[in-house]
Amino acid sequence: MNKSSSPIPDRGQVVSVHRGDRWSINRRLQDLKIPCTCPADGTLRVSVNHAIALVLVHSVVRRFTASRQVGVDWLERCWETQVPCTPHS
Repeated sequence: MNKSSSPIPDRGQVVSVHRGDRWSINRRLQDLKIPCTCPADGTLRVSVNHAIALVLVHSVVRRFTASRQVGVDWLERCWETQVPCTPHS
């Protein structure tokens, strides 16, 4: 049962994830106030109504599905591309 105040998506988009990860992903998306549910058919259904929600869904799913090395590589690329903050002239 969805405990968030957001409505449960009747249809929503089916997100392809391992059945063992879907409950953890569902819980994290609910924490982020993104409407989602895990119906008895074994799917994860998510309702994405704006771009920020789409980015959050992508990020959460990636966290659970990507290997540790992929995460490490991504963080290293982020650190390398940081632009130092400088005062405007």
